Amino acid sequence: MVFEHFALNVANIGQVVEWYCQHLGLTIASQQKVAPYMTFLADSTGRVVLELYSRDDAPKRNFETEHPLIFHVAFVSEDAAKDKERLMAQGASFFEEVQKPDGSHLVMLRDPWGMPLQLCQRAIKF
Repeated sequence: MVFEHFALNVANIGQVVEWYCQHLGLTIASQQKVAPYMTFLADSTGRVVLELYSRDDAPKRNFETEHPLIFHVAFVSEDAAKDKERLMAQGASFFEEVQKPDGSHLVMLRDPWGMPLQLCQRAIKF
């Protein structure tokens, strides 16, 4: 088996998709233009990693009330400090920052809708 994607039911889907594409470099691999607006996003390698949709027949999570260690979306960063400042200037909010003993730098933010977003500048890349 090969991992394909994970999916999230979100409010404000148009804004969320636009923000993730504009500020995290994701691209739309496939998009349904009518409700529930299923949108598959690919990372910079072209691999689909995330599906977003907006369905009223299922609950939407309130990420602002959950600790980021319950759920977060993580991205590789070559410069976590710079990316932290850039994303905060675009509406993300700061949660915590960790400098690991191995030299890794991890930054936890929340996107403008509260979803936890981690920047991973790893000393030893996966």
